[in-house]
Amino acid sequence: MRARAAIAAKTLRTDRWWFAPLITVIGLSAWVAYATVRVFMHKWYWVEDYHYLTPFYSPCVTDRCLPEASHFGQYLPGWWIIPDAAFTLPFLLLFRLTCYYYRKAYYRSFWLSPPACAVPDGHASYGGETRFPLIVQNSHRYFFYFAAIISLINTWDAILAFHSPEGFGFGLGNLILLGNVIMLWAYTISCHSCRHIIGGRLKTFSKHPVRYRAWGYVSWLNVRHMQLAWITLGTLALTDFYVMAVSAEWISDLRFIN
Repeated sequence: MRARAAIAAKTLRTDRWWFAPLITVIGLSAWVAYATVRVFMHKWYWVEDYHYLTPFYSPCVTDRCLPEASHFGQYLPGWWIIPDAAFTLPFLLLFRLTCYYYRKAYYRSFWLSPPACAVPDGHASYGGETRFPLIVQNSHRYFFYFAAIISLINTWDAILAFHSPEGFGFGLGNLILLGNVIMLWAYTISCHSCRHIIGGRLKTFSKHPVRYRAWGYVSWLNVRHMQLAWITLGTLALTDFYVMAVSAEWISDLRFIN
């Protein structure tokens, strides 16, 4: 029997296989840094004149929150270590962390497990997702339900924002809030768990035409789940920054009606 060739190199790939993991590390790290700073700033999250509320502070539930921005009540003490949206942020974080795409993204980029196809794993062994903390990944389907509820809350915030001192109003902020909500819904329902809930257990599609059509739409979005994951990070940051800028009076909202 002939011996296998001895190859000293860790990989024979000559392309820039490291570029995608590097960009992922930079992108996710920058977003997490921005979001962390904003969550603990405890200011510039509400625009009184137009009822703009940033999604990073929705719903605002600490007794530090402005009464006008507390659409669902104030239940927690206003300690600086407690985010003002403490009821929703943990579930949104867990929904993203356990998302099938994000698992692939941070497994490859932060954990180097593996960093790319045909490139050795950065760890000597892999125990799978059967032990803590990775066993939590199996709860993704349940975090999906919380994410759907939070998307409803964000939708309600976007509806309330059609406001001005004279009554109904419409401005650039409304377009940004609406765009963010639409992208959040697209990302949420493109989730693999949503696709399974709609049509995963059906044995005969012809007997369930409505669910089959819905499954087809979700499947179309599911193919774009990675793109939507990144787009929503962008829309969330843009929405928050715009609300912050208007609230801090760095800029004025561009109004179309009132």
